[in-house]
Amino acid sequence: MIRNLKRVLLPCAILASTAAGASFAVAEPQATEPAAESVKIELNKLEPVEKGCRAYLVVNNATPTSYQSFKVDLVLFQADGVIGKRFSLELGPLRTKKKSVKLFDIDSIACDRIGSLLINDVLECKSESGPVEHCLQNLTTSTLTKVELSK
Repeated sequence: MIRNLKRVLLPCAILASTAAGASFAVAEPQATEPAAESVKIELNKLEPVEKGCRAYLVVNNATPTSYQSFKVDLVLFQADGVIGKRFSLELGPLRTKKKSVKLFDIDSIACDRIGSLLINDVLECKSESGPVEHCLQNLTTSTLTKVELSK
């Protein structure tokens, strides 16, 4: 009889402790971080032009800040990984909660010789009220081309 009680009570005890643990896990509030607002830069297209390559960037300012200036330091790596050029690019002005397209020409380099682009730093980041902090950290990158855009 004790053996039969163990067979019945042991599974009930396990089930009861599992159910109690499950209800505790459900009742516990989940910590969720809100999605960070950022300036998103997408390398959308590369197009051959007579003197080199034209790059199209889609810049989406998903922040509540309107930027008068948003100047980035770009480093171009050739397809073989060697640094080809370094230049700055002014993406501003960037209106709040607005997507825009910026394009620029890369002279003397064919599009198929570009391996990747690195946003090395944000050189200038200003709103109407003055300099803005953490612009590089609040920047996200993506690409629709075979050329990687990173930071």
